[in-house]
Amino acid sequence: MNILLIGSGGREHALAFAMKKSPLCGKLYIAPGNAGTASLAENVWLPISNHAEVIKFCREKEIGLVMVGPEAPLVDGIADALNAEGIPVFGPGKVGAQLEGSKAFTKHICDKYNIPTAAYKEFTDAQVDEARSYIKEIGIPIVLKADGLAAGKGVIIPQTLDEALKALDDILVTKEFGSAGNKVVIEEFLEGEEISVFAISDGARSVYFGSAQDHKKVGEGDIGLNTGGMGAYAPAPVMTTNLEKQIMQEMIEPTVKAMQDLGAPYRGVLFAGIMVTKTGPKLIEFNSRFGDPETQVLMARLKSDIVEILLAAAKGDISNTEIKFIDEAALCVVMAAEGYPGDYVKGTVIENLVEAEKTTGVKIFHAGTKLNTKGEFIANGGRVLGITASGKTVLEAHSNAYKAIDKIIWPEGFCRRDIGWRAISRK
Repeated sequence: MNILLIGSGGREHALAFAMKKSPLCGKLYIAPGNAGTASLAENVWLPISNHAEVIKFCREKEIGLVMVGPEAPLVDGIADALNAEGIPVFGPGKVGAQLEGSKAFTKHICDKYNIPTAAYKEFTDAQVDEARSYIKEIGIPIVLKADGLAAGKGVIIPQTLDEALKALDDILVTKEFGSAGNKVVIEEFLEGEEISVFAISDGARSVYFGSAQDHKKVGEGDIGLNTGGMGAYAPAPVMTTNLEKQIMQEMIEPTVKAMQDLGAPYRGVLFAGIMVTKTGPKLIEFNSRFGDPETQVLMARLKSDIVEILLAAAKGDISNTEIKFIDEAALCVVMAAEGYPGDYVKGTVIENLVEAEKTTGVKIFHAGTKLNTKGEFIANGGRVLGITASGKTVLEAHSNAYKAIDKIIWPEGFCRRDIGWRAISRK
């Protein structure tokens, strides 16, 4: 069948890489894609927010499945529009996407369905004084979250009371995160080990789709500003069969039930950020799409047919779906443009990618790249490349990834050199 994949990042390149392996995949279109996806599919420009134009494209190209990569189109209701026209789409409708689109919405679901999560209070931008008083009352440590979508940067963990009060003003008063900061969720700081857990839902059932751990901070040792992700590895060493079962029963399945009860069956991936505390796992947040860079390591390990899985969920029946991964680890190191996550320069030339990708076990996924008039790869974003490697262990995958990175010629790029350190140092 012909497939339309929406998105332009490393996540989409990794999904395209997996899709092309499927015997079900006919012509693959990516809107808009990047310089890396161009070798796998036809990059097309579509006004994604114009649902009528997307539907028209799907009709003209006889699209049998639409896969929505990023969260913003889902929150905007693109899945509802496609479903209304009978076009199979992997991704939740507007209501389900609120699990990512609104932190407060997710907290209310947790309250109603007894899903373990951090204690919290929410405040609007008309309640700044009350929020300040609340922060002073409970003190540090504390977590502040802009309620809406903030490109993975709306979560702040201040180290001092002054930092907490400034973060509150940044969110509610000066609107550093735009309309995402019309409301703030202030919650208790959870201690433990954080993992990313994925599950596929067809609206009624759910199936476990693996685990990963990512590095959100820009600096080595997990310090500095939050980013969209500087690297990831899979599977998460902390994950056990019992923990998997507990997360599915206490978090994933009740959420799928909640969406059913709201009359909005959730068909897509549920990406749960989980903190494994001394008293058990607690939900940090939900995302309504695959993670980036977690998808890169998931797709590097996936043995099952991704198109078969996505189509079954989109059509509402995963009862016969089996998820299998190869018995190896995978690790992804993000190379970013100097200055990221702040101001960064675009247009710098990246050389020797072909040679780097010849490294054992390595696949390079493009995120923010395009070709210049000379046919050279140039940086066109903050997070630019995801050097992804497999290995028998996380340490071996780590070694393979950095061998490839050392062959890449890009003076204006940087990466963390310690991706996977928790797994590697684990006894």
